[in-house]
Amino acid sequence: MNRATLISQIKAKRSFLCVGLDTDIDRIPKHLLKEEDPIFAFNKAIIDATKDYCIAYKPNVAFYESQGTKGWEALEKTAAYIPDDKFTIADAKRGDIGNTSAYYAKTFFERMNFDAVTIAPYMGEDSITPFLEYKDKWVIVLALTSNKGALDFQFMTDMNGEKLYERVLRTTAKWGSPENLMYVVGATRAESIKTVRKNVPSHFFLVPGIGAQGGSLKDTAEYGWIDDSCGVIVNASRSILYASDGKDFAEAASKKAHEIQTEMSDILEMKGFD
Repeated sequence: MNRATLISQIKAKRSFLCVGLDTDIDRIPKHLLKEEDPIFAFNKAIIDATKDYCIAYKPNVAFYESQGTKGWEALEKTAAYIPDDKFTIADAKRGDIGNTSAYYAKTFFERMNFDAVTIAPYMGEDSITPFLEYKDKWVIVLALTSNKGALDFQFMTDMNGEKLYERVLRTTAKWGSPENLMYVVGATRAESIKTVRKNVPSHFFLVPGIGAQGGSLKDTAEYGWIDDSCGVIVNASRSILYASDGKDFAEAASKKAHEIQTEMSDILEMKGFD
């Protein structure tokens, strides 16, 4: 999916919501465990319940890898089931030397046909550029994350006062463009989103931390906004997936996604994003 199509979907759905499919086999409703493929059965119901309110889906690959071959089958079936008009993100956090990255890109872009992959940039340019060779596909670089451990490295400052995450932004922006490169920016560090936006004024942000992690949707939109494109895709996972652990889980997920979409629609209207 290219940037223009992504923006058109945001306008059409009045939403910039991404539903994170962090499907934990230990948390899905117990009655689904009787299904032949419980993970896919859960995902299918969640997708059917939320597709009117979101513009993207983001399976977290770890939850599928942990289940072995059955997990990979569930991931492939999930990727194939997501409607074609949705932006799809493989939250794989890959990042390795060039030839290995080329095969990771082949896995997620060719075999599973995801639109985007999350990438850890620590190994440098040759770990990212193989993904950037695909037309209308995206690299989403981990830039400023919302976990406690982000303080261990991301805020380290060099002799010029530049933080490590700012160096990552400045350097990686040269390897791609706003047409194929996004950044993960955690919502629980809302004030820092403003700094990130100054460093990369035109790139989309994938923003986790809304909902169960306590991030503010209003602040995220305010600090990350781009006038002509919205510029933020906000992910919610647990707050939607596990809104109920009963047989009404899909209805509860739909209600929660609708609540978030309604708030997003109000933000879009306030910003004059038509």
